[in-house]
Amino acid sequence: MNDRRHRGQHPRDHALFARERHPALRRAVSELSWLLTRGYADNSALKLVGDRHNLTARQRKAVTRNACSDAARDARASRRVALSSLAGQPLAIDGFNLLITVESLLSGGFVFIGRDRAHRDLASVHGTYRMVAETGAAARVIGGWLTTAGVGPVTWYLDRPVSNSGRLRARLLELAAEHGWPWDARLVNNPDQELVRSGGAVSTSDAWILDNCAAWVDLVHVVLHEPASASSPDRPERVWLVDLSEP
Repeated sequence: MNDRRHRGQHPRDHALFARERHPALRRAVSELSWLLTRGYADNSALKLVGDRHNLTARQRKAVTRNACSDAARDARASRRVALSSLAGQPLAIDGFNLLITVESLLSGGFVFIGRDRAHRDLASVHGTYRMVAETGAAARVIGGWLTTAGVGPVTWYLDRPVSNSGRLRARLLELAAEHGWPWDARLVNNPDQELVRSGGAVSTSDAWILDNCAAWVDLVHVVLHEPASASSPDRPERVWLVDLSEP
């Protein structure tokens, strides 16, 4: 499959997530998190906060993805591990979650730091995945950092019901063979459950997995912030990063 489109930005993202809007978005994340901590239902709490700040649907999506209760924040922090601690250890990857975020990063899309300090984007898969111009580069960036840290074996979990997941699996295995990476890629009906059942460290920013896995690593944080070495991949020249972690 040779789809040369980019993951990129929504046409209005520069206006919706401009720097002057960050304080209001951070307050919205903080307020939604306060309500979630006190047991308010997700939808009603988001409506209350979104209406109060006059947020658009896309801004509300960013706020809800990056908010969490105090208990969730603290539990996720306790299970977070550094990539360097996984040298010689297996890693399970939430395939679409990680790859799409790095694709977005490389194509100039916005990436957000949530209250739990996990890095996320706003892209999602709705039944179909299409490779974009940055797919191969994103996989190579991920592979480069995993190799630098000596992590492996690595198992990618991909949603079998998503169209083109088999083609992506083939592409990941092709790249692994080309570079000598210790990768496997599996098509499963429920990756979230499989990732949690793997029992080891997981690369993801999905809230449910973060709340149920044994340990997790934020590979997008590594790509953006870890000290580079001679063998590390080059970082994107321009990153659109929105920190929503604190009000």
